[in-house]
Amino acid sequence: MGSGLYQVDFTKADRPRTWKYSARYYIDIVKQNGFPAGEDELPLYGHFRDDMMWSTATIEGAWRADGKGLSIWDTFAHTPLRVSNDDTGDVACDSYHKPDEDVRMLQNLGVGFYRFSISWSRVLPDGTTAHVNEPGLRYYEYLVDALLSSNSTLPQITLFHWDLPQALQDVGGWENDTIVERFTQYADLMFSRLGHKVKHWITINEPYIFTNIGHGYGAAAPGISFRPGTLPYIVGHNLLKAHAEAWHLYNSTYRPSQKGIISITLNSDWAAAQPSQARGLRRLLSQFQLGWFAHPIFVGDYSELMKTTIRNRSLAGGLPKSRLPEFTPEQIQRINGTHDFFGFNHYTTKLAFPLSYGNLQGTGTVVDRAWLDSGSGWLKVTPFGFRRILKFIKENYGNPPIIVTENGVSQRQMDLNDTLRQHYYTEYINQALKAYLLDGVDIRGYTAWSLMDNLEWATGFAEQFGLYFVNRSDPKLTRTPKVSVQTFSTIIRCNGFPDPKSGHECLKPQPEATRRCTLSRLLRLEPELHKNNRRSV
Repeated sequence: MGSGLYQVDFTKADRPRTWKYSARYYIDIVKQNGFPAGEDELPLYGHFRDDMMWSTATIEGAWRADGKGLSIWDTFAHTPLRVSNDDTGDVACDSYHKPDEDVRMLQNLGVGFYRFSISWSRVLPDGTTAHVNEPGLRYYEYLVDALLSSNSTLPQITLFHWDLPQALQDVGGWENDTIVERFTQYADLMFSRLGHKVKHWITINEPYIFTNIGHGYGAAAPGISFRPGTLPYIVGHNLLKAHAEAWHLYNSTYRPSQKGIISITLNSDWAAAQPSQARGLRRLLSQFQLGWFAHPIFVGDYSELMKTTIRNRSLAGGLPKSRLPEFTPEQIQRINGTHDFFGFNHYTTKLAFPLSYGNLQGTGTVVDRAWLDSGSGWLKVTPFGFRRILKFIKENYGNPPIIVTENGVSQRQMDLNDTLRQHYYTEYINQALKAYLLDGVDIRGYTAWSLMDNLEWATGFAEQFGLYFVNRSDPKLTRTPKVSVQTFSTIIRCNGFPDPKSGHECLKPQPEATRRCTLSRLLRLEPELHKNNRRSV
């Protein structure tokens, strides 16, 4: 039945015992004679750096407006049974037609930055510079100007957030290595048109998700699943090369005059495990998730563990060579160091355990059923993992400046008093403060996902991550603040968590966020980030 606190290996004569996670848990209960709050649960009072970047993000909609071309997500969402409830991003939050309203929401929230993505097919309908769609470009120019004229919010632009032009997918997409040049040309256009006003760039969002879910499981665009052990590595290889070329283009051609910063955004869960197994399992998981892309960019080349594991499994499967492509020495050098900060998305923690398939060893993950649920099956509320993975990044990737570019939680029931989200932001951001003050992690920014409820990829509109509720039964798509707006606004005003007993002015309830960030104060961040960059400008 396996109900013991220790696992007994009955296949061996001496019946060795291995303690389970529950044994450690029970030992703590005995020692404490109950359930006092642990270190992870106790709040820390203090402040982030003075120029902390507070931000939020969303998606624009308007799938065919003003000459926009089709993207792979347009195609995917219009394919029956691909997206929950057959929802599409045709309108989404319709930020395309509501930039002024959204900017006012950002002002009320009090963020100093707004992260949004360029739709590649909106500005280049066929994915190439053969035809530039000027109306699409004018939308982004207007949005940037609206943000800057508000004198409180600076734009953070992501060049690729998974919506590849369908025309490029039709000729192989990210599997075709000509995509590297196409992406570089696209980036060149955006730097030249917006870079004199935009000082904060992200090349690619979450390559791990795009490669695996879109090209391995087929549960996201472009929906490919017939080469799950091979295609994701090819796509990831080209994503890394494209990121590096865009970084070098900006570094050599645009940075001297535009004075901005540019990096990639990676994602990872934290891996918890039994103490006796934690180090090995975490190393294996981290190298195949976070390290897949972080290692070439922050260290150089894929990790030896990843290369050896995939090579051995490929040969054992009868293949003549590894399924993981190899970089040339020149490519390794070209990719290594292409970062100004560590862009990082994080949501939850998984429990790791060892798996064995004959001679092949692997790792599986589950969740602890005691962890608090959210509106997403994969997302459990586990604040403790946030601090641990931030510290992990510090210790394994040279203590880079970290900008958290996504963090948030979903609910499925519409409730303006979104207590789960209030709890999530309070606990997770406090764990980030612990990482900053206690662990010395160089945290420069935090981004809440998301500004408002929107299309959450293949789950459609069912999972609501927004700080603002969007009434989709109203043709005007009315936005209404949830109580979490006040929670997040207070953290921003206080720039952290002052002791409630202090009576600090920032803790007093206000009708709207009044924290305003001037451009001169915010732009002080960039020279410091440049000093952390490993390559000279």
